[in-house]
Amino acid sequence: MHPELIRIGNFVLPTYGFLIVVGLIIALYVTFRIARQQGLDPDDVWNLGTLVIFAGIIGAKVLMIVVDWEYYSRNPGQIFSLGTLRAGGVFSGGLLVAIVAAIWYMRKHQMPMLRTCDVFAPGVALGHVFGRWGCFFAGCCWGKETHVSWAVTFTNPAANQLVGTPLGISLHPTQLYEMIVELINFTILYWMVKHKKFEGQVIGAYMFLYGFARFFLEFLRGDPGRGELFGGLLTGTQAIAIVLVIAGGILWLRRVPLRGTVPMGAAGSR
Repeated sequence: MHPELIRIGNFVLPTYGFLIVVGLIIALYVTFRIARQQGLDPDDVWNLGTLVIFAGIIGAKVLMIVVDWEYYSRNPGQIFSLGTLRAGGVFSGGLLVAIVAAIWYMRKHQMPMLRTCDVFAPGVALGHVFGRWGCFFAGCCWGKETHVSWAVTFTNPAANQLVGTPLGISLHPTQLYEMIVELINFTILYWMVKHKKFEGQVIGAYMFLYGFARFFLEFLRGDPGRGELFGGLLTGTQAIAIVLVIAGGILWLRRVPLRGTVPMGAAGSR
């Protein structure tokens, strides 16, 4: 765990923030390349990607505050604190807000909605890989206590002060679990873009795969801040995961026919 990548005097470069920026740049680059190969307007895709990034960051922070409102209502100053700024937020909230913002933009600019979402899906998974890597270094989104051989023990007081990371306790490295899940998802989705049979196949697969994995990963999470439903039977994040799984399944059942998709690799001849 290393929450601070660089500290020079009063200047601090958080490891989480650095990895987020690197992940977003790489994800946008991958998305941009796929978009060109799929015949989408590069400028529209770039602008949409920028909007989705900001919407995702805001959504993740807002949902984190909403589900942990009991704490923030007693400590309103913490809403704009350094700890809240450095915290990863609730990814599901970021994903939902990003989806809403993306739908609005795609409709406004008359972009083919399902094909555009298919193009963005691999980049979203890849960006999340870097996000969870950053969470691990920051110490947030930690797991429950465990004694498995691969358990991790956080010791940096800065992480405890900023995000409340338990110190000196063996925990499930849930950040790394999710990072591995998203790396596998990216590999599957990137391959699927090349071989998809219907519009919405890639984004549908992402929603299903991520929602399914996140539902079960929640049972290993030990940090607070994702809400409780049905007397603690489910977390708010698990409810969102169920919605993602259902939505992804619906897209696969609909099987909207391909409409003028440019095969990957053909863009160079255009």
